[in-house]
Amino acid sequence: MCPLQTSKLFQRNETTMAQERFFILFLLLVLVLLVLGCVHPSLAKESRDEKFLWQHMDPATSTVTASYCNQMMNHQNMMVGPCKPVNMFIHELLPDVQAVCFQGNVPCKNRQPNCYQSSSKMHIIDCHLKKGSKYPKYNYQTQQLQKPIIVACECVQYETVHFDGSV
Repeated sequence: MCPLQTSKLFQRNETTMAQERFFILFLLLVLVLLVLGCVHPSLAKESRDEKFLWQHMDPATSTVTASYCNQMMNHQNMMVGPCKPVNMFIHELLPDVQAVCFQGNVPCKNRQPNCYQSSSKMHIIDCHLKKGSKYPKYNYQTQQLQKPIIVACECVQYETVHFDGSV
């Protein structure tokens, strides 16, 4: 074979190999995109128990000041856009709150049958939006309470998913 033919053959093999690599990488990319397309919605969507945790649980707080609700509602991004007029923060350990799912079954406010009332009083902070408070300067009243709580639970793993009220 002459050197010119060898050079063309070598170029053709390089081109073929580059096309094969591109094709393999393309298939891998398509596969990754397909997997992400199936998995992504569940990753992006916050679960109900995750929402309950950030919206209602604050077990580490030892002292509560008059500005507690303003600080917590702001910290949890609940003062952006339309405000939440009422929110409760539970100052108990998560396993103690999750244990409520095995206590007295009561009807929820929305008439669903998956609410449970704690058999003992729990430390909660009641945050109520003060009258005349408007965006962007929301102002909350902070009130410390000790009451039994009512939470909604999902029976998949008996996770607390909703704060339904206190008694």
